[in-house]
Amino acid sequence: MTKILILRFSSIGDIVLTSPVIRCLKMQIPDVEVHFCTKPSFKECLEYNPYIDKIYLLEHRLNDLIKQLAQEKYDYIIDLHHNLRTLIIKKRLGVKSYSFEKLNFKKWLLVKFKINWMPNIHIVQRYLKTVEPLNVKDDEKGLDFFIPEHLKISTLIFPLAFRVGYVAFVIGAQHNTKKMTAEKIIEFARIINQPVVLIGGKQDFALGEKVYKILYDLDIPVQNTCGKYTLIESASLLTSANFIVSNDTGLMHIAAALKKKIFVAWGSTVPSFGMYPYKTEYVNIENNNLPCRPCSKIGFNVCPKKHFNCMLTLNFPGNK
Repeated sequence: MTKILILRFSSIGDIVLTSPVIRCLKMQIPDVEVHFCTKPSFKECLEYNPYIDKIYLLEHRLNDLIKQLAQEKYDYIIDLHHNLRTLIIKKRLGVKSYSFEKLNFKKWLLVKFKINWMPNIHIVQRYLKTVEPLNVKDDEKGLDFFIPEHLKISTLIFPLAFRVGYVAFVIGAQHNTKKMTAEKIIEFARIINQPVVLIGGKQDFALGEKVYKILYDLDIPVQNTCGKYTLIESASLLTSANFIVSNDTGLMHIAAALKKKIFVAWGSTVPSFGMYPYKTEYVNIENNNLPCRPCSKIGFNVCPKKHFNCMLTLNFPGNK
């Protein structure tokens, strides 16, 4: 039997984007065990994945985690994070490893000088290049995200108007400069003129309530589910949506895994970083005429230029 350990410690989106590597390793290498090592906050993205045999979590000290991993006697390590932490793990375990190339210098050039030397391929394809030495190839099946039946939220919880379809608005993001404003969400919702389900975490509830009250007064059917459901339960609400309007965030990649059509609002980040929706129908909504974009590879809490025009000037397709 071959034992392989995958390392990835950050972001829901990044975890979802590793799913083709997990699947291809499991399906293409005979008699293989695939283990995944991450942080506890991302376990929910992985625990129902049938292609993963065991999950290890960095819960306390790195040294304690390494002692657990050392007992497994891995044949290979696939490092899809490639930072100091994973360098320590690889060195301590002392087995053959293959590491993802992060292209930090090229990202810096794009952010700092707007020089785009990034490869014109999706980050998933770059992840998959990491396992090519093991004769693992892209199966072209896209992303995975698994929702068990007992965690699916029925649309019967919503009023009758929603049962013939709705548009899901993913209104959260890790950084504020990647988030649509309340005014922009309302503007898009009025253009679309379909029932709206607002999706996000607890930290997005207040924004959801602000949008909810205005759309309700405009007689647009709306539900604010922000903070009411777990990540997987929120993901299940995406499955029944006619399409998704989303910021550049983890649930956007989950929507891509569910093969939904997505309208992506881009603010401080850009698709050129290679993290646009993968193998699903999508439309980018962005202002490419701003010399300050991108201002970051991950986003900021406030606009560095103080104007936030990257989000404020967005137009929904068809809106002139």
